[in-house]
Amino acid sequence: MEVNWDPVLIQIGPLAIRWYGFFMAVSMAAGLYVLVRDGIRRGYDEEFLYNVSALIIVGGIVGARLVYVLTNPGDYFAPGRYGEIIRVDHGGLSLHGALLGGGLAGWWYIRRRLPGPAWPHFQRLLDLAVPGVAIGYMLVRIGNLFNGEVLGNFTTALPFPRHPVQLYASAAGLGLLLLHHRLARRRPPAGYLFWSFLYYYQWWRVAVEETVRDAPIAWPVYANPAYGIEILTVTQVTTWPLLVLAWWLRKRSLEQDIDPAWEPGEGAGLDYGTEDGREGER
Repeated sequence: MEVNWDPVLIQIGPLAIRWYGFFMAVSMAAGLYVLVRDGIRRGYDEEFLYNVSALIIVGGIVGARLVYVLTNPGDYFAPGRYGEIIRVDHGGLSLHGALLGGGLAGWWYIRRRLPGPAWPHFQRLLDLAVPGVAIGYMLVRIGNLFNGEVLGNFTTALPFPRHPVQLYASAAGLGLLLLHHRLARRRPPAGYLFWSFLYYYQWWRVAVEETVRDAPIAWPVYANPAYGIEILTVTQVTTWPLLVLAWWLRKRSLEQDIDPAWEPGEGAGLDYGTEDGREGER
């Protein structure tokens, strides 16, 4: 969907605050609030939560930009375009890259600051991050609309000239957030909420978003120009391994049955290498 909207929210002299950056900041603030609030309820120190959140945000932005640039080299690795690589305010972030970069930063800090095995802590932290990630996906896609990017394929048989992919994705982000809230009420084992989010997000990408999005084609398996459908895009090809991994880790989280809350006086909550092959209480 293309609209003729001004991507700049406020212009203060040479400083331009864009809608994209505004929506990103709002999603970060909301995610930070939820992570710290629920993290304290689960037994973690407030200072640790703020510190790890800061690292996750920085790592997430770096990872998101790096993956996006590497998967869209024609837009950046060209004469006169190299400066755009660091212009995050102009849009162009990958959720997969954000999860990878933020996850690595969080893992590093957990290993340095918390006692016992890092995996149980990491699983809990991933669950706490889901609301912020879902809100970010929902709002940043609206920012993409203001920037005139992440466009859908052209159509001739539908009532719009091209698919409003940004609106589809924003609605999907809201749906994922509501699904997370419903699953969280069951108080599942640590990790289940995050891997469920990633699992359903992968299905959304491979089945809907990438099918109608204007994206690089890996193999031209099927195309329907009238309805704006194309298969297989590069992202669809790379999504399948992530979908399987998310499904396996989701199943694994149920088997491990890690308590979603941590009792600091009892160590990290889990130990590895028990005789029956499952983690036992420390």
